[in-house]
Amino acid sequence: MNHSIVVGLDGSTESTAAVHWAAREALLRDAPLHLVHAADWSSPLGVPATGTAAGREWADALLRDTVDELRRLHGRLEVRARSVDGRPAVSLATAAASATMLVLGSRGLGTLTGFVLGSVGMSVIPATERPVILVRAHEDALPHAEGLHTDRDIVVGIDIGRPCDALLDFAFEEASRRRCTLRALLTWTLPPLAGYGAAYDASLHEQMADSMTVGLDDRLQPWRDTFPSVDVVARATVGHAAEQLVETGAEAGLVVVGRRIRQSSVGAHIGPVAHAVLHHSRAPVAVIAHR
Repeated sequence: MNHSIVVGLDGSTESTAAVHWAAREALLRDAPLHLVHAADWSSPLGVPATGTAAGREWADALLRDTVDELRRLHGRLEVRARSVDGRPAVSLATAAASATMLVLGSRGLGTLTGFVLGSVGMSVIPATERPVILVRAHEDALPHAEGLHTDRDIVVGIDIGRPCDALLDFAFEEASRRRCTLRALLTWTLPPLAGYGAAYDASLHEQMADSMTVGLDDRLQPWRDTFPSVDVVARATVGHAAEQLVETGAEAGLVVVGRRIRQSSVGAHIGPVAHAVLHHSRAPVAVIAHR
């Protein structure tokens, strides 16, 4: 694997924000940035579609102008660009196969954008095992000291009942680079027998809370030892995981969620929590694949 960062560009406001976010991330990592425009210029019969030449000229101009702007803003950034002919989701996943991460623009609230309006982003995420970061349009308008990310907190959602090493590796390394606070969030619910209302068992609630807090601290300890400079705020709370992550990450610089790698061609490939956070988080969202 090389250490480049791949970002998709289609001319939309969201993808432009993604490009600038990716540029700042590349500077943090001292990594090259690769801009990719992907479009399927062929008709179903394999014949070039009407407007192909004009479309390719427009894509080339878009890439060229964006590269010029990035080099003007970030003189030490190594940036390259290319246009790819093919299905956008497949082309993006292929381009990111050996990269550090893939960055895409996102509208949120049910519609993700990559290179054509629709489900490109949602198709790319399960198609690659590389980290995928979805960036909102407003992110580009935020002030960034010295052209880098702000020092806003990073929020990571943890399920101590499942493997989360890849998730914590990414979150701690990112917090270390940014020198920001890492907020680790574990959500849980009372078992049905605990009851609610008049039958609510306060002692069981307290026992569960203590147990979850200890479990969260135990899970985080190896990473705390490895990254002693990272300020970690751990919290175990009752509630719905996606809702808590969206609320906690409302003003965050990045929300980190996991998704299980599934080999089956049927069923969900992102997971309900990641899916909900992608649609409703205002902050950029990093989706980390794990076994």
